Formats: sequence, C-alpha cells, structure tokens
Amino acid sequence: MLRNRRLGAKLFRIAVLAGLAICPGAALDAQQHEGWKFAVSGDSRNCGDIVMPAIAAGVRADGAAFYWHLGDYRAISHFDEDYGHTHPQADISQYETGAWPDFIRHQLAPFGDLPVFLTIGNHEVGRSMTRAKYIAQFAEWLDQPAVREQRLADNPADTRPKTYYHWSERGVDFISMDNASKDMFDEAQMAWLAAVLARDAKDPEVRAVVVGMHAALPDSLSAGHSMNDSRQEQATGRNAYAQLAAFRAATKKKVYVLASHSHLVMNEVYNTACHKGEVLPGWIMGSAGAVRYRLPAQHAAATVARTDVYGYLLATVAADGSISFQFREVGESDVPAGVVNEFSRELVKWCFGENRSDYIPAGPSCGGAGR
Repeated sequence: MLRNRRLGAKLFRIAVLAGLAICPGAALDAQQHEGWKFAVSGDSRNCGDIVMPAIAAGVRADGAAFYWHLGDYRAISHFDEDYGHTHPQADISQYETGAWPDFIRHQLAPFGDLPVFLTIGNHEVGRSMTRAKYIAQFAEWLDQPAVREQRLADNPADTRPKTYYHWSERGVDFISMDNASKDMFDEAQMAWLAAVLARDAKDPEVRAVVVGMHAALPDSLSAGHSMNDSRQEQATGRNAYAQLAAFRAATKKKVYVLASHSHLVMNEVYNTACHKGEVLPGWIMGSAGAVRYRLPAQHAAATVARTDVYGYLLATVAADGSISFQFREVGESDVPAGVVNEFSRELVKWCFGENRSDYIPAGPSCGGAGR
C-alpha cells in the first residue's frame, strides 16, 4: 500500500519538475492546487507498537505537515499485547511505569522530526495515571513551540501546559480538547473554548476550525461509546456542539470535529436525527492499533464505515479553509522489518488478523440528560 503511494509521489515530483522546466510557475501552481496536508488517528493501545510505525511511514510519505494522535496510547487497564511480548516478566507496577515511555519509543519516535500533537484519552487517566502525571510525561509535546506561543498570545499569564490547547496553522485553528473522564468538559475548559471561538470569529486569517478530542461529542452514530456516557459529558458536550454550530452559522467559517474512542473508521458521524438542520462534518478514527469493534447497527448515513482495519485520516486543506478527508489504510506488509523482528511475525499476524472484539456501540437516542 505504502509502496504504491511512494511511487505515485515520486511520479508527481517528476511531473512537477518537468513542468518547472517549461514554466517556472508550474510547480507552485500544482502545489497550491494540491493543498497542504495533515494526518490524524487515535487509539493505539494493544497493537500500537506494531501499527504506529507503519502509520508514521505512511504519514511521512504522504507529505503531511503534522500528525495528531487523539488519545489512548496504552491500555493501562491491562497489559498491551505488544508490550507483554517484549516484557514477559514485567509486573503491573513495572508496566504502569514503563507504558508511556514505551509509547514514546515505539510509536512517537518513528515520526522523526515531523511535528506530533497529542490529545488525552480515557486510558491516560486510568488506574494510577493522572492528568498531572500525563502533563509531566508529555510536556515536550504539550508545550512545544506552536502550542506555547499560541497559549501565551491568548494569555501571557498562562505559562503552564494543559491537557487542552490550540494552535493555528495556515488559516486553520486546531483545538485539542480533554474529555478523558466523565467529569469533562469542566467549567474552565468550556470558558476557554468559548474564548477561543470568540477570537476565531473576529480573526480574518482563520478560515476553518478543526476540533479534535478523544470521545465523540454526544448523539453521534456511535453514541454508545462517546460523551453520552455520563450526564456531565452529555450536557457539556451538547453545549460544545451548539457553540460550534453557532460559530459556523454566524461566521460562515468551516468547522470539522474529529474523535476516536470507538475503535473503527466512520465519517458523517453527526448526521443523526439529533442534529437535524445543524450537522457538523465529523469523523471517528479509532484505528491505530486498538482492539477493533463492530460497526454501529445504524450507520447508513456514513459514506465511509469500516472496521478490522488500521490506518489514519489524511486531510487536505484548500486555500479557502475547506478540508477533504481520506482514510489511508496500512496493511501487514507495511510494518517495518525491524518492528517485525522485535515483535515476531506471529504477533504481527495476530494483530492484523485477530485483534478484534464483538462489541457494538449503540446509536443515539436523542434524549436524556442535558437536552
């Protein structure tokens, strides 16, 4: 899969260079027409040490400007299958100490110098893990220059990294939110979101807003495994959705909502009766190595709905801020040889062939608390 894409990219560069020889502006025109790209996926527990290096290779080959991980790096509630293979003698205490460094070594390092942005997931606050520990472990990513500069530009007194943040790039404001536990979104985060959207509404350079989070906002096609899981999440998640819909209506700027948490791939996730008349474009992309779920029973509104696959979402941003999304699958043959040697051909085959669950997320009921 990746080999064909690399060949295509090579042929494209040859064509661009040929055009440049004929017309100096040809390469620039081609690049502007193509747009710039970023990549997203989430849920890399269980088999992420095997799958994520293949995703990293694909993301880099596709020329993405950055990769965004939407949470759940390691299982924490139990040993990840890949971690257990390489640490057969580890006890639970050793696992909890080593799980996040393992994620950094096996799943983030393959991206090399490509920027990576991290969103917190529910497994990052499981067992003995806390938000304070999370911030300490991942400060390098949560306080990287693009994030720190944006945070200080918003509020010069806001000197410490948080589990939620935003950064702007080429006319798009990327908003990473924290709904990793059932008490989210809290009051502080909701006030922060309102302030970010208010600034974006007034900023002519912002043409689009992309909101990323771990669990999907309430009332999606996968409502059974989303912010519908608690009364607090329902109320604040619906509030956030209403804010985003109102922002789009008032400003005419583009709004996109990305999530993972459900271990499957699906678009049009907010195209439900609950959001009639104000459907926001949304994807669930929980396909980076976690045990794969069955599709929701009612998913006819989605034009892309897949499970038992791994991969990432490749987004292409046009000059007007509109974004097109494409699911990029990675296969067993895309796993680097060094990864196969470390984890064994047998475990790689198991991850691609048998890492699955019979769990079916329920659909929305369009009722309940907070509505």
